[in-house]
Amino acid sequence: MQALICDQPTGYENLRLGDMPVPEAGPGEVLIEVKAAGMNFADSLMAAGKYQVKPEPPFVPGLELAGVVARLGAGVNTGVDGLAIGQRVMAVVDHGAFAPVATARSADVFPIPDGLDFPQAAGFPIAYGTSYGALVWKARLRPGETLLVHGAAGGVGLTAVEIGKALGARVIATAGGADKCAIAAAHGADDIIDYKVEDIRERVKALTAGRGADVVYDPVGGDTFEASLRAVAWNARLVVIGFAAGKVQQIPANILLVKNVDILGFYWGSYRREAPGLLADSFLALARIAQNGQLRPHVSHILPLGAWREGFEALLGRRSTGKIVLTP
Repeated sequence: MQALICDQPTGYENLRLGDMPVPEAGPGEVLIEVKAAGMNFADSLMAAGKYQVKPEPPFVPGLELAGVVARLGAGVNTGVDGLAIGQRVMAVVDHGAFAPVATARSADVFPIPDGLDFPQAAGFPIAYGTSYGALVWKARLRPGETLLVHGAAGGVGLTAVEIGKALGARVIATAGGADKCAIAAAHGADDIIDYKVEDIRERVKALTAGRGADVVYDPVGGDTFEASLRAVAWNARLVVIGFAAGKVQQIPANILLVKNVDILGFYWGSYRREAPGLLADSFLALARIAQNGQLRPHVSHILPLGAWREGFEALLGRRSTGKIVLTP
């Protein structure tokens, strides 16, 4: 099969299209005909050997996909696992999504919510799963609280805006430029801060009458995190999702003490191994929210597999909004 291949983890620039053997569904696995695969920042890290998971090369990158169940491996029970040949599904994998066929553990395969097409579903699991877990499990976001979302037009940020609104929060979104701010507003943000021309700390304080945000969702890090730390309410919760700005912030403990602030790290991928039942429950909840019309996955780029370089450049150059999807 024609797939995107990493021969050595030296950077996404050195990936190539080539032939790989068609995988087979082992015990407890599902073979999926891939219709679309979501691109993530983690894919670039894996291609550079900087991700937590380091597959043995040569390997096929790609962490999430949507497609049709082609085969069920030994031990996969259609009644217990709720999967059937021909079913539309989305899945999370350790690697292998950037190919026409992929295998996934049955526990990592979920039905596609009604109303979503394959490109929308391909970018659904990681982004929506991350935001749901961060806001519900970690931040304990409550109705009526103020949620500050950074990178609000990006892959995970936009999902946090939607889920925050579905949970009954007031959402303040930060994004860079008028176009990205408009996308965040269209997906439900109550207030918008254009960080390119506005000061985050001052605007949050002004929008909350000096009180500050109750919860901060931060996939950006660096200076953005430092600004929001000084714009939070007493007893606030700040969830660290990532460091898209390229700078890992150092957290001043004195501010945490004075304001009773919780800093919470959240890596969604670890729940696949440590608490898979939580993931299954979260996707059931997300499906209900989606069917209520409160989740509208935004895909800014749908590219053929051969345009993978363009996809990475748009993703890493922060020129995309929502998700970028590759179709084999």
